Amino acid sequence: MRLRPNTVTPHLAALAIGGGGGVLALGLGLPAAALIGSTFAVALAATLRLPLALHPRLRDLAFAVIGISLGAGVEAEALNQIGAWSVSLAMLLACLATTLFVGTVLLQRVFGMDRNTAILATSPGTMSNAIALALEGRGDATTILILQMIRLLVLVTIVPPVAMLIDADSGFAPATPMDLAPLAILVGVALALGLWGARAGIPAACLLFGMIVSAAAHVAGLAHGPAPTWVVNASFVITGAALGARLTAVTGSQLLRMSKAGLLLVTSAVAVSLCFAGLTHILTGLPLAQIWIAFAPGGVEAMAAIGLALGYDPAYVAIHHFARILALVVSIPFILSWFRS
Repeated sequence: MRLRPNTVTPHLAALAIGGGGGVLALGLGLPAAALIGSTFAVALAATLRLPLALHPRLRDLAFAVIGISLGAGVEAEALNQIGAWSVSLAMLLACLATTLFVGTVLLQRVFGMDRNTAILATSPGTMSNAIALALEGRGDATTILILQMIRLLVLVTIVPPVAMLIDADSGFAPATPMDLAPLAILVGVALALGLWGARAGIPAACLLFGMIVSAAAHVAGLAHGPAPTWVVNASFVITGAALGARLTAVTGSQLLRMSKAGLLLVTSAVAVSLCFAGLTHILTGLPLAQIWIAFAPGGVEAMAAIGLALGYDPAYVAIHHFARILALVVSIPFILSWFRS
């Protein structure tokens, strides 16, 4: 069945605008350039009410490629570090609880939001899950969407340069990229498992299974190296376009009206994550910027992509973000039900 031109145009427009923004950001030498440039360009176009969209399968493909490059950093020797990460994971959970508490109190006390809306708007990195819960009658879905989008867009913008200021040298040298044939096989397997996982309700399933499949292949010696740079940058452009295109559901006036609450929410979350990252750095000796990206309260896809683009330990960053997502998916419904009772 052939798609009609008017159904294809929004997808092509999002890719063209995202690609242009990514190329411009790469030319300017920005950190995580393809992701930042694409996100900002498409978000700006979306606020101007241009018809933009991105096919979910294309987004899933990009997430699978990013997951495969993340999993490529997991080697047999790296698995020995998991025990040392237990302190870091415990600090992450403490950081998460503090972020939820501080953000919820601020939204309730300063902006008069109800408790359910405040909790779901503060929940860092589970936008789809938060909106789904809101649509079940647990909060204002529009307010939650706007505040989550503001948080995500601001974090995608500020995390890379701040991380570079904290630690300009990540210490992870780029590896030789894998050939296209094994990459295609890994992508096919990751997509198949990811689409099954998405139907089963697993968050960020294509990214997660991409990482798992790639890590298993690399540990077993069946694959070597990450995806080629041009493939990863293309995936960053698609991811940025997917993030920015979400703003088509939000008007400029709505964004402006909620900007104070959104910026206060982001500021509190960043401050909390920096404090806990600093404590974790003191306790473990791990690089501060790497810890902060792992603790940063953004979407798992965006933060994992930023960690990958900046060259930080991909296994460390990805495992911490998935631990955060798992903790939120399990705990948020329980917290809402507890307050309701």
